[in-house]
Order: sequence, then C-alpha cells, then structure tokens
Amino acid sequence: MKYTTLGRTGLRVSKLGFGASPLGNVFGDTDAKESLRAVHCAIDNGINYFDVAPYYGRTLAEARLGQALAGKRDKVVLATKCGRYDSDSFDFSARRLRESLDESLTRLQTGYLDLWQAHDVEYANERQIVEEAIPTMREMQKLGKVRAIGISGLQLRMMRRIAEAAPVDAILTYCRYNLLIEDVDELLTPFAETRGIGLILASPLLMGVLTEGGPPRWHPASAEVKRAGARIVRFCAERGVRASDVAIGHCIAHRYGAATLVGMATAEEVLQNIRAAAQPLDAEMIEGLRRTVGSVASLPWPTGRPENQDFAEMQKLA
Repeated sequence: MKYTTLGRTGLRVSKLGFGASPLGNVFGDTDAKESLRAVHCAIDNGINYFDVAPYYGRTLAEARLGQALAGKRDKVVLATKCGRYDSDSFDFSARRLRESLDESLTRLQTGYLDLWQAHDVEYANERQIVEEAIPTMREMQKLGKVRAIGISGLQLRMMRRIAEAAPVDAILTYCRYNLLIEDVDELLTPFAETRGIGLILASPLLMGVLTEGGPPRWHPASAEVKRAGARIVRFCAERGVRASDVAIGHCIAHRYGAATLVGMATAEEVLQNIRAAAQPLDAEMIEGLRRTVGSVASLPWPTGRPENQDFAEMQKLA
C-alpha cells in the first residue's frame, strides 16, 4: 500500500481509502458481520483512511464503522462529515454542527476525528458556509475534537470560492476525476496544490457507471455518459480486465490527489480493490479507451442550489 500526506495536515493516508457509505446499506443491504470483516481486512492490508458521514444510512454507516473500529482506532485516519442528514435535510448552523460532531463521536466510539468535513456544500448558502460553518469547525479543531477540517461536494467552483474566503485543510470531490470526467484538474487541482490543501478524490467508478453491473436506475448522469461507460466496460472486458480495476488505478495515479475513496462492503471487494490500486497504470490502455469512447459531453449533473452550479447549463436544470 502506498501512502501520502494530505495537504499540510500532517495526516499520512493510504492512497486507497475505504468509503464506508455501503455500510449504511446505501447500495443495497449489507451484512453487518461481513462489513466488520471488510473493515478489519482493509486495516490488515494497509488501508488506513476511512471516510463516512451521518447521511449514509441515516447514521447506520457511522454506527457500524464505529463498532468495527473498536480497539483499532489508533490504526486509522478517520473522517466523517456534517451538515447533511437526509436527502433533503441540511443544517449548517453552528448549533447543529456542534451537536452533530458529538453525535458522530459517540457513534464512531472515539474522542476525536482526524478530518471533519462540511457535507455537500452546494446545498447550502455559500455565505453561511464561509461565515458560520467553517468558523464553528475551526472552534472544534481548537478544542481538540478534530485534527483537520474540510468541505465536500460535486460543484468545484463553489468549493474553490469557499476555500478562498475561508481556508480549509482538505477538499473532497466525487465523480470529477475518472475515465470519463477529469475537469477537477481544470477547476480545482492547481488551486488546491498552490494553497497546500489536501485533495481527496471519491467515486472513481462514477457511482457505478464504470462497473460491469452498470449504474443504478436512479443515477443522475446523462444517457450519453452511461452509454460511454458501457463502451468502456466492453473495451476492458475484451482485453481480459475489469473496467472498475482500470478506473481505480487511473484515479490512484492522479498526480496530486492524496487518496482515492472507493465504497467497500465485503472483504472480497477490499482485496480486489487493493489489487487494482497496486497495478501500474497502463497508459496505452487509457489512450485506447479514449479513442474508443470518443467525444462525450461529460458535464456533471446538477446538485444543490441553482446559484451554486459549476456551469450555466446546470443552473437551468437545478
């Protein structure tokens, strides 16, 4: 397993991170005993970065991860989030964030977090994040309850504006660096690198688009992106490799991303992902993929408030 430092936080994280949302039955029912085995398998094989949120399974993922980490807390870098609690339940007020932190610490059975992130900030008023949420998170950092703070979301321009106005230690972005969409390097990576902000890349599989099973029915990507993902899966299968493995390796190789988060629910998935992360990147295959797929209008989908979208086209849909 390879490790790197998350920005200027001093946190040494595994390049492959354990995304714990599946522990909350987000992608289907997960066996509690198997999820415990998955966490232990990850730790035993060098994964030390674990990411979760109260929103995942409406606190179930946090509770299960806390149980699995009992007696192993000192072996991991533990991250969770705040501000989002259900599909349409958001509260970034100072009072709720303080409450949320204590609730997360209880579920995770720990006295502190290594990283605490405002979750899906595009659903919030930007000014509230800058003037209320981040100052409150810094207060909790001074109290020793968290070691570093950050923000997460899909809309990159908004997160950059927030980090310019109220500096953060890390930014987590999902579905913006993968085999189909790579605009994080245009909109965020140079800024984060210059400021020493840790960059975390999540969902290299584009939330299922780049898997053999395909995306779930509710997936918000365009039909064109889904068709392109299917072409990538076929291209890889014809060469005897799994598209998901290629996608993970591609993201792991990002020049600045400290960690790539992949959702895992079983020990088998953990071991498969570790093998994928260890494989050297096949540049010729990546180039062949791009030729096969061709030009794709790979704009991300709208999330959050209309004014927080990255592109004008998305503002009209939000």
